Amino acid sequence: MIELVGGIAGRAIGQAVEQATGAGQSSQTGLAGQAGGRSFTDVLQALGTDVVDNIRTAETQSFNAVSGEADTREVVDALMSAEQSLQTAIAIRDKLVTAYLEVSRMQI
Repeated sequence: MIELVGGIAGRAIGQAVEQATGAGQSSQTGLAGQAGGRSFTDVLQALGTDVVDNIRTAETQSFNAVSGEADTREVVDALMSAEQSLQTAIAIRDKLVTAYLEVSRMQI
């Protein structure tokens, strides 16, 4: 289930960023390509992947705790890390939506 959500989220973020930046190759061959850095899309996809990985780890730790194979501290640490990652992703999403709305309201 988490793999499905992670894949869908990564593709959706990538498509949204490509649409917002004018789509495609021209945006990826800009300054980030010249400097050898990562594109904005790559950074957002990496963020999404990290969030999904943290949630997957927390889920695995929870299952291990139920079966008696994990310490309570390990479970709590994994859950706190997953929660922090998710809150960070939500905050970034909110900032992106706010920025998009501001740009869409600008008069040309």
